[in-house]
Amino acid sequence: MQSTINYLWHTDDLLGQGATASVYKARNKKSGELVAVKVFNTASYLRPREVQVREFEVLRKLNHQNIVKLFAVEETGGSRQKVLVMEYCSSGSLLSVLESPENAFGLPEDEFLVVLRCVVAGMNHLRENGIVHRDIKPGNIMRLMGEEGQSIYKLTDFGAARELDDDEKFVSVYGTEEYLHPDMYERAVLRKPQQKTFGVTVDLWSIGVTLYHAATGSLPFVPFGGPRRNKEMMYRITTEKPAGAIAGTQRRENGPLEWSYGLPITCRLSPGLQSQLVPILANILEVEQAKCWGFDQFFAETSDILQRVVVHVFSLSQAVLHHIYIHAHNTIAIFLEAVYEQTSVAPQHQEYFFEGHLCVLEPSLSAQHITHTTASSPLTLFSKASETPKGLAFRDPAQDISKFFPKVDLQADYTTAKSILGAGYQALWLARTLLAGQEMMLRGLHWFVETLQATCRRTLEVTRMALLFLSSSLGTERFSSVAGMPEMQELKRVTELRSRLRALVEALSRCSHNITETQVSLSNLSSELVKNRDQVHADRSIQQIQCCLDKMNLIYKQFKKSRMRPGLGYNEEQIHKLDNSCMCEPHAVLVWRGGPTVDPRAGRFGGGDPGMLAVGTGKCMRPGTICAWSAVLWLPTTQKPRESRRASASMQELCEEMKLLAFDLQDNNRIIEGLSRPPSAPDS
Repeated sequence: MQSTINYLWHTDDLLGQGATASVYKARNKKSGELVAVKVFNTASYLRPREVQVREFEVLRKLNHQNIVKLFAVEETGGSRQKVLVMEYCSSGSLLSVLESPENAFGLPEDEFLVVLRCVVAGMNHLRENGIVHRDIKPGNIMRLMGEEGQSIYKLTDFGAARELDDDEKFVSVYGTEEYLHPDMYERAVLRKPQQKTFGVTVDLWSIGVTLYHAATGSLPFVPFGGPRRNKEMMYRITTEKPAGAIAGTQRRENGPLEWSYGLPITCRLSPGLQSQLVPILANILEVEQAKCWGFDQFFAETSDILQRVVVHVFSLSQAVLHHIYIHAHNTIAIFLEAVYEQTSVAPQHQEYFFEGHLCVLEPSLSAQHITHTTASSPLTLFSKASETPKGLAFRDPAQDISKFFPKVDLQADYTTAKSILGAGYQALWLARTLLAGQEMMLRGLHWFVETLQATCRRTLEVTRMALLFLSSSLGTERFSSVAGMPEMQELKRVTELRSRLRALVEALSRCSHNITETQVSLSNLSSELVKNRDQVHADRSIQQIQCCLDKMNLIYKQFKKSRMRPGLGYNEEQIHKLDNSCMCEPHAVLVWRGGPTVDPRAGRFGGGDPGMLAVGTGKCMRPGTICAWSAVLWLPTTQKPRESRRASASMQELCEEMKLLAFDLQDNNRIIEGLSRPPSAPDS
């Protein structure tokens, strides 16, 4: 046990350790309040006096909800070591969040936006106080759960921080090598002498790497063998990076460098957010400090993202839920253009439904008039144009599964188990996404069919009224006065009119019959959609996948515990090998029949076949182990293609016929009205 005047802690309660200090979980002796204490070691006192006290001075100057609070500076009783008493963040760091297998491919969008908001707010407070951090990384961003269960992220570890204005430079080197600006990396890691000075923008590079890591679960710059083993190539990747590239990878030894200008397909952020984020990353991950954005522009661009509202739009022709980021003061015309950029559906071809009702969006109005949407209750987009669907593209999670080595290696086996579990959670996320898309697609088609049925009812009503009107017009009494008129020209016109009216009666009768047939087809289609929706609701594959992941998690946790041991006994090693064989076979594969993407052709006016979706899950061979993922998530076709196409084609033909009939009826009405008027008196 160690203590100061007011605080007490056990050395086993270690939260983190660095070159100059260790951080422990401690308690207030009187209140029992949990705090974090940073205890400096003897190496820290070898630094110049001004460096030793710099962290205290910086923390005393700062006061912000996204900066870890400093409560007191005390000393231990015996050795009189300096102790910083700080706010305790019970949920670990952003690094621990990213190290969790659930986030192996990056954070969900909502959580990423929380990270972005907190980091930007914290950094803005630093710059307002003229502070440069110099060691921004996920491990130095702590997580605290708020009273309402929301995440709050806070910047911490100001051991390398110092006061520095925007136009000032420094020469000392601090930081963690994966997140270091290349100029600092050259001197600190490669030990190459150079006379460069550094400004506040070095923090922007570290923020860029951190945000990329949070969005993807991986570092942006990865040489073959990893950054710590291939330092020269790591430096080459960061310094040779082309303008606009946000990531670089070397996949084999001495192989070429592969550049990425966007986030990977495995990223869980929506295309709408990615389109806003990628330009920011490209401009802060800029080697030349003269070309790199300054903090003012960084804050302006990130604030622009955070001030936008999200409109959820489900595209029926893609079976994809889109997040449209717009400002509340934008017009609906801007919203429609943003939808076009993500879906390729032109504004004039966009039709929207919301909760079963047609939603008419007036382009000149403010976007504030758009109804409030959520991921489960979005605007449903129909395309009136005949187009080739894009579908939802995804990477097979099985491609990211590593294999165990034949020989037991506790550390390597832990890493492999973590990779397999991460791929499993990615498969679960994809299955949920696709199942939700299937549900929304069936719901949208149901609304569309209901709209067609309502159109049929209205059209049939108008048709029947027209037939009654025409039948009465063809009666002899209606035309008796006309027959008695002496003018031969008028009689000829009446005869022609009778002929045209009879033709219209026949056309309307055919139209009425066709509408009735279409109603039957739509009724059958509606029944089929209801059956499919019931099948989707009854599907339990998501629960089966989750059950398998829970059991895989048991193996992973055992491997995590075992890696800290020097070795295993014979029996333990045999069990470990069995667990290896059970972890290495999962096929977390999402398969779309006929291609790698979802192809919901029914999403445009005209119908089609959205195909079938199978998702591999798992079954257990014995408690705590998993041998194969075999349960199948079966999402059946949402409609019969021939029926859908026939119904849609019939409706289009009926619409054309009704237009022609409407014109004829208007013309006939004018003639009848003219004939019904009494003749004017002759001029005297």
